Amino acid sequence: MSKRNSAQAKTAARERLRVEREREAKRAKVRRQIIVAFSVVGVLAIAGGIGYAVVQANKPGYWEDAAKAKLVAPANTSGKNGTTVVMGKASAKKTLVMYEDPRCPICASFEQTVGATVKSDFDAGKFKLQYVGATFLDRSLTGEGSKNALSALGAALNVSPEAFLEYKTALYSAKYHPEETEDKFKDDSYLIKVADTVSALKGNAKFQSAVKNGTYDRWALEMSKTFDKSGVSGTPTLKMDGKTLTGSDGKNAPMTVADFTTAVDAALKG
Repeated sequence: MSKRNSAQAKTAARERLRVEREREAKRAKVRRQIIVAFSVVGVLAIAGGIGYAVVQANKPGYWEDAAKAKLVAPANTSGKNGTTVVMGKASAKKTLVMYEDPRCPICASFEQTVGATVKSDFDAGKFKLQYVGATFLDRSLTGEGSKNALSALGAALNVSPEAFLEYKTALYSAKYHPEETEDKFKDDSYLIKVADTVSALKGNAKFQSAVKNGTYDRWALEMSKTFDKSGVSGTPTLKMDGKTLTGSDGKNAPMTVADFTTAVDAALKG
């Protein structure tokens, strides 16, 4: 090969290398532009997500709105905001006050064990019953089942005191009362399903409408405030003449029929 041909070959090789380098430089530039573009989109998406989260966090929740809604008190109530719920024969001289949270598992145990005795004594006119509903488990466990169930109890009370008591018993029953960490009572359809076991509520369109529309949601919140102001720290709590009724341990609510009968009989005589 001549020197001339050799020089031409080297020049051609250098030219091909230069062209290839330029092409590679252009491809690298395009890749950088794509990466930057996607990075900007990603940052904007993150910023947008954060913005959306902030908006959602500051958006009033359903129950915050319910607290500002028009108050509708159920029938068969009295007192400020309709939060005094007293039932029973006029001839009964004393009143048993029951403080309960719908999600409370101990309230459910009490109802399943002692509830029939409470109802029998109530029907016999030994005492009136006053109900004070709580919703503190929604705060401690998170959720809304206590509030929603209390609102549904208001709808039952609007039908009749008897429907209210039967419905409360059904909600606390072993069949329908969920674990306290399971927020089943937040579901209106579940509350209506339980209500269908109560004759006065089964297929009751007015009751069902009140549950679905949250007619007594504000009332439930007002009732909950009544509990919070009572000084009672746990449920179930039973009181008569301002004194707390306890079982044989002298501390907790009577959780057996024998303990309940002993405590009530002593309170009725006192």
